[in-house]
Amino acid sequence: MLSLFIDGVWTAGSGGTAEVINPFDTSVVETIAQAGPDDVDRAVSAARVAFDTGPWRTTSAPERGALLRRVAELLVRDKEDIARTETLDTGKTLKESRIDVDDVTAVFRYYADLADKDAGRIVDTGMANVLSRVVHEPVGVCALITPWNYPLLQLSWKVAPALAAGNTMVIKPSEVTPLTSIMLVRLCEEAGVPAGVVNIVLGDGRSVGAPLTEHDDVDMVSFTGGLATGQAIIRASAATVKRVAVELGGKNPNIVFADTDLDLAADWAMTAVFLHSGQVCSAGARLIVEESMHDELVAEIARRADRIRQGNGLDDTSETGPLVSAAHRAKIEDFVASAIAEGATLVTGGHRPEDPELQKGFFYRPTIFTNIRRDMRVIREETFGPILTVETFRTEEEAIALGNDTEYGLAGAVWTADMARAHRVASALRHGTVWINDYHPYVPAAEWGGMKRSGNGRELGPTGLAEYQEHKHVWHNTAPEPMRWFAG
Repeated sequence: MLSLFIDGVWTAGSGGTAEVINPFDTSVVETIAQAGPDDVDRAVSAARVAFDTGPWRTTSAPERGALLRRVAELLVRDKEDIARTETLDTGKTLKESRIDVDDVTAVFRYYADLADKDAGRIVDTGMANVLSRVVHEPVGVCALITPWNYPLLQLSWKVAPALAAGNTMVIKPSEVTPLTSIMLVRLCEEAGVPAGVVNIVLGDGRSVGAPLTEHDDVDMVSFTGGLATGQAIIRASAATVKRVAVELGGKNPNIVFADTDLDLAADWAMTAVFLHSGQVCSAGARLIVEESMHDELVAEIARRADRIRQGNGLDDTSETGPLVSAAHRAKIEDFVASAIAEGATLVTGGHRPEDPELQKGFFYRPTIFTNIRRDMRVIREETFGPILTVETFRTEEEAIALGNDTEYGLAGAVWTADMARAHRVASALRHGTVWINDYHPYVPAAEWGGMKRSGNGRELGPTGLAEYQEHKHVWHNTAPEPMRWFAG
């Protein structure tokens, strides 16, 4: 498969080939080309030339918006094919994949509409002979690096605003789930993106990611993924003083007060943590529940967790699919083993499913732990899987302290019938998104990103566009006169 796209041409890579595996049954979905450092250099060079000498950066904002709308139309046309590929690639249910494609379409439409809405501003200098403007210009060549859990959705959060701003780019999707990223690039090509503006290279972090982020001709890196990799990218960017925006996951609190309806609390606690088998950066993996409600709520969640239907994502009866890989399942098993060794109480789960039809896939049963101490690894680190830990509180202040007791700060939620309390807690939580009596929803018009070690950038919303813009001040003296500062 010619799966690298460099300077408007689909090509094989110098890094050989790799198989994309369906995590449901380990069958081979596709064999794809892999890039090497030379391919990365060619892609960056193409993006550099396209930015410096090509037409895209000077294309009018309405024209750029029109191209994004064409991409959105193509996404609608190909929705079923893209969704099916996403399910084969990631293991998630087809229902969720369809939602993802709809969300991606909404993102492209949002930035299509936003592209020409803010041309800058006029600055009043108080001088009659001076025109002062702040204008927005593209950053330049952007390296866009995306994770394996939501490959298409996360890529759209980067590609759409980067194109709207007039940038060129080199995309590196996760080597585990690259297929829908390739499909999106094909749609950009069909929509009429000029050669060199959108490029894609495939491969792992060492052979492709590192050469890309360290490249002298890359002006900006946008990365979504793990904390350690994000820290390495920030360090590497220092040599060339690149702009860097990173979203690095979370350890997200889901705080439930005792005045919350039991059925509602149990239902949403399940959705918060077990959607996509917990492989969600904003998953509500930390249930923090008022002590008086603890026993009843945990028992109800455990009962429901034991009934979750795991299976093929293409099967409409499946409620959740497998983990993405054998390596990731091994990490989940290690977290479970460490929690048990450190004294946590295993309420349910903690093992692979016994269903014979699931033995080929990377499945793991939804798992719940109580009697958690704050020093346990399972509560401190991002598990990124179907593991729910349960903690208790007695006062509002204690709930807030527990919610903030993490090095991450991506997202969280508070459940209560007391709206004054809900807003007090939401205000006090140091997380980039806080839901009140809800979990997981987002809209393209609202910013997404974290505090603390969850990252330093924002995606979506007007700020998501500003990430890909430089703000230039243009000062025009309309009636210049000699200054006579120096006597000579």
